[in-house]
Amino acid sequence: MNHRIHIPRIASLLLLLAMFANAQQKPFPVTSTVDEPTIAGRPVQLDAQGKLLPWPMPDNIGYSYSSHFLTQWTILWDQYNRQRLPYYYCCFDFDRTTFELFPDPHWVNSTAYLRAMMEGFLEHLYAYSGDQRTLTFLESFVDYELENGLTPEGYAWSQVPYASANPGARHYSGWSQLGEDYIEPPIVGEDGYAYLRLYELTGNIKYLRAAIRCADALVKNYHIGDEAHSPWPVRCYARDGKLESNPAMGPYSANVIEPIMLFDELIRLKQGDVADYMQVRSGAWDWFQKYPLANNVWVGYFEDTPPTMANMNQVIPLEFARYVLLHPEKDPQWREHARKLIEWVKTTNKWPKYIVHGATVTTEQGNGIEFCCNLPNQCCDSHTARLAAVEALYYAKTGDIAYRDMAFRSYNWVTYFQGLSRDAHAPFSTQWWFTDQFADGPRRLMDGFWAVPEWAPSDESHLLGSSSIVTKISYRKNSVTYSTFDPDSSDVLRLDFTPEFVMANGSPLTRRDNLDAAGFTFDDKSHVLRIRHDGARDISIEGAGGNAPPLYVTFDDPHLAAGTPLDGPYPSGIIDWNPGQWRIHVPEGAFGTFNLALADPKTESAQFRFYSPRVFVGVDAYNGGQSDATVTIQSPEIREQSFTIKPGEVRRIRTSWRDPSTGVIFDLKNGEGLRFDNLAYLPE
Repeated sequence: MNHRIHIPRIASLLLLLAMFANAQQKPFPVTSTVDEPTIAGRPVQLDAQGKLLPWPMPDNIGYSYSSHFLTQWTILWDQYNRQRLPYYYCCFDFDRTTFELFPDPHWVNSTAYLRAMMEGFLEHLYAYSGDQRTLTFLESFVDYELENGLTPEGYAWSQVPYASANPGARHYSGWSQLGEDYIEPPIVGEDGYAYLRLYELTGNIKYLRAAIRCADALVKNYHIGDEAHSPWPVRCYARDGKLESNPAMGPYSANVIEPIMLFDELIRLKQGDVADYMQVRSGAWDWFQKYPLANNVWVGYFEDTPPTMANMNQVIPLEFARYVLLHPEKDPQWREHARKLIEWVKTTNKWPKYIVHGATVTTEQGNGIEFCCNLPNQCCDSHTARLAAVEALYYAKTGDIAYRDMAFRSYNWVTYFQGLSRDAHAPFSTQWWFTDQFADGPRRLMDGFWAVPEWAPSDESHLLGSSSIVTKISYRKNSVTYSTFDPDSSDVLRLDFTPEFVMANGSPLTRRDNLDAAGFTFDDKSHVLRIRHDGARDISIEGAGGNAPPLYVTFDDPHLAAGTPLDGPYPSGIIDWNPGQWRIHVPEGAFGTFNLALADPKTESAQFRFYSPRVFVGVDAYNGGQSDATVTIQSPEIREQSFTIKPGEVRRIRTSWRDPSTGVIFDLKNGEGLRFDNLAYLPE
């Protein structure tokens, strides 16, 4: 992650350290109220008590939350297809008129962080969507690192990932402003765990081997820690593990939880040198309990800051809290520890926090004088999403409704940052970070659906969370079938249909009042389905009352520049657009990605046709005009339906058509400000 304490870019480490020593920010209150009328440039939506509601659809949590991470994925996939970069810059910016993206060639490329976080996001997105493109993207992403970002054989830290790279570098060996040929051991654990999860997801043994190499290097270089020295340094030279006299290297990082997670999973799978893993894991756990967990010295995470015992961050304590909430068997004091760390992050005087219409917003790091980041309604969505995720999981585990409500408001604030907005950006410039906005933040927002499945869309079927990796999944009308890596798993879904049969390896599971044994529970009101299966990997759910999941035209894939007229096929073989009626439009209003607009805003009718008859399911419509707009939709085969969209409103239009049509006609009244996105249809 590319997270600076409040300083500009500099040319050398000495200058960096000097500015750290001399920079003086104005004293800040620990917590302040910032009830501004916009967040990321988007008008706030409030309830009757003046509390923040989600964006862009304040009365639909599922739409607003899911549109956030689906929008971020849309941008990732668009960039993957357009630029075909074998690597990602850490940062990018975009033209505020055309909204075309371009990489920032000047700042450190945080490679290992990004891949680990991206794995966490896409692992969950695949289970949620069944979209095979997520796996294509993820494997390509990780494979490049395995080929271009590992330390040489024979090093003390051999064949493990470098944590960063010089700006634009195609091969990774660290960031030259901090030194040459160095690694960050805690991130070896973080990236190794991501490799291991990808092995479970794909079955590809090369990812398992990569994970074992990371674990073996952590074992080889483990040292018993003390108050000033952690079991592994925050940063050291890869060749010999030394720190030498370079102040950018450092002996201390509180971040041992991610190496522990890697050891835990390899031990569970009985892979690698399990005896050594158990011994080192035990030592690291004991050190963690004795020092950071007792003295709250949460330092040593980010890849672009000098090591210091003063600069605290919220990532390490919150990720530990998340870990014990998901694995309470690892820590007898999980409840006390999780709650203590949530409250520490919200009350520490090391960096400012903000209350925005009842939503708690946290920045990321600071030492009580210097801090990161920008103004509260311009950045830090990923870190606030992490806080909300841990609060939501705490509620799921304890039933404490206060934590659910706090998570809800913070998540609502996060939703205002989806897609591309002219008024949201990372600190100190207009740039954005792939790590935060397109990997770390979305993965933690998806935790919210797992913890509180009632927040997920009610008119769709999705697998929201599982104690196991989901290796295969398919969504059909009144049906969800999936497979898990582990035969024993607990899974959470929200369905748009009522299940009649829930099968595990072909045998029926029993509906129960609880999951003290294998079976399932189903809430008839919320349609939340919880399944426990023991000794069975293949799950099939069949029922009645739902809809077939549609396919979407997003107007981002394939990419066309803003203003491009749609004339003929787009996407190829799907839709034929009538010449002179439609054009591609920039992200605007309720849509954070490219969308569809009328070529002539004053037109009263526009249409398109399918290359072969399809069922037109509907479209998302946003009214950026000043008056109510009416859209009347019809086809040559099906009678018309009318929908009214108020000024500033986004509405998911659904036709309920059951029969295929050759074309679709939009008749419009006051349609000057209308924009459309996510055109939905059923496959043949």
